[in-house]
Amino acid sequence: MFNLAVILRESAKAEPGKPAIRHDGGAMSYAELDALSDAVAEGLAARGIRPGQAVGLQLPNIPEFVVAYFGILKAGAVVVPLNPLLKAREVAYCLGNSRAGALITWSALAEEAIKGAAEEGVTDVFAVGAPCPAAAPFTDLLKPAADRRPITPREGCDTAAIVFTSGTTGVPKGAELTHIQLYMNADIPGRLFDVRPDDVVLTILPMFHVFGLSSILDVSVRFGCTLSLVPRFDAGAALEAIERDRVTIFEGVPTMFVAVLEHPELGRYDTSSLRVAISGGAAIPAHVLDAFEQRFGVIVLEGYGLTETASTTTFNISADERRAYSVGKPIWGTETQVWDEQGRRLPPGREHVGELVTRGFHVMKGYHDQLAATAEAMAGGWLHTGDLGYVDEDGFFFIIDRKKELIIRGGYNIYPREVEEILYNHPAVAEAAVVGVPDARLGEEVAAYVSLKPGRKATEPELIAHCRDRLAAYKYPRHIEIRDALPKTANGKIAKLELSGLRSSP
Repeated sequence: MFNLAVILRESAKAEPGKPAIRHDGGAMSYAELDALSDAVAEGLAARGIRPGQAVGLQLPNIPEFVVAYFGILKAGAVVVPLNPLLKAREVAYCLGNSRAGALITWSALAEEAIKGAAEEGVTDVFAVGAPCPAAAPFTDLLKPAADRRPITPREGCDTAAIVFTSGTTGVPKGAELTHIQLYMNADIPGRLFDVRPDDVVLTILPMFHVFGLSSILDVSVRFGCTLSLVPRFDAGAALEAIERDRVTIFEGVPTMFVAVLEHPELGRYDTSSLRVAISGGAAIPAHVLDAFEQRFGVIVLEGYGLTETASTTTFNISADERRAYSVGKPIWGTETQVWDEQGRRLPPGREHVGELVTRGFHVMKGYHDQLAATAEAMAGGWLHTGDLGYVDEDGFFFIIDRKKELIIRGGYNIYPREVEEILYNHPAVAEAAVVGVPDARLGEEVAAYVSLKPGRKATEPELIAHCRDRLAAYKYPRHIEIRDALPKTANGKIAKLELSGLRSSP
């Protein structure tokens, strides 16, 4: 029997008075976090949430996210982390697919969440923050519990979290991550980059994303560190938190490194507490890595992973044994290889680029209620990542490009097909293609190309507004180009590669 919530209980027993969380409004000790999450677990059980039942968790990086996360786990329920920016239809899909019995959301953006919950018949909705019509206050969920309420027993292979990702089909898929898998993916990577109990970890990556959830939240609590919470990324806010909380570990996606380096008042902040930085989510440009290391006097360790691998697949194990510009080696207990299109393993060398495949404890159980998608992704017993790269003679992996059409904008995953479907819903649009184009600040920006139906009219601002009203803010295209016709391949498909080459910047 094993429940991931044991990582909190053990850290609270070891150092109850130590700050588990620091934030702009104060701090919360491990003992307080343990007790409050017990109260959430008791409240969920009192409302009929059963072990194995899903609960949506839709909050930014605020203390209540951490409290609710461990409360859901302690109740034996399944955490379904959701972006607070999702629109009603997106919330409804995720709640419906996971068969969630309750939703904890943020009052500042609760309108869409409440609509989505209502669409799926989820009536137990709790809002953190200001009073919110049609949602009960989060404090109503807190039910006093006995000291150190027993954690509901689960099997290690039981699902602890369903984290939604997507493919080029645009159909969201919920990756089922287990209790033991998330524990191992906290324990092993934490040891690799030498996390220490006295570390203070900048928590600016969203915890509703697998990177923030697994590689920051779980790792930090497993090793009894302090989380320095920043609700939303802003370079100035990051620097303020580093100075205020004496942050020792900076974790982020490449765009965050760029923004911090380019902050106009960087020199006025005391960042001397930093001892290591960790980059993931996308390959960090070499010049950014070099500049960050030189400016801050710390080593940047790169890793690679996916939602389907509970965050970490490969990692550079230490400052002494890393290979610059590489995403490292497979973590303990896992295998990663490079295959050609015929499923044959490729030899080492930059000239042997293929798809990365991986297997081991880190790979998800599967996509929730999507057997065909699971079978395709895990054909032959290996997870097919859709990412292209190579391995060198010493076993270090390098990511070259994405085989999939996934767009990563500022660390957020955007799936072209989902945006295209919204464009196709516009009465004037005949054809639509969405691609990622280079962007100096965000890494990639979303661009769309459309052709119109004969006799119909639409403007580019009108189409952008159409998408903005129906998609989360990070998803809608900032640039739309109307063309007489879109280029086609020989078999009649829209030639996206040709489109993405039509413009070098948005």
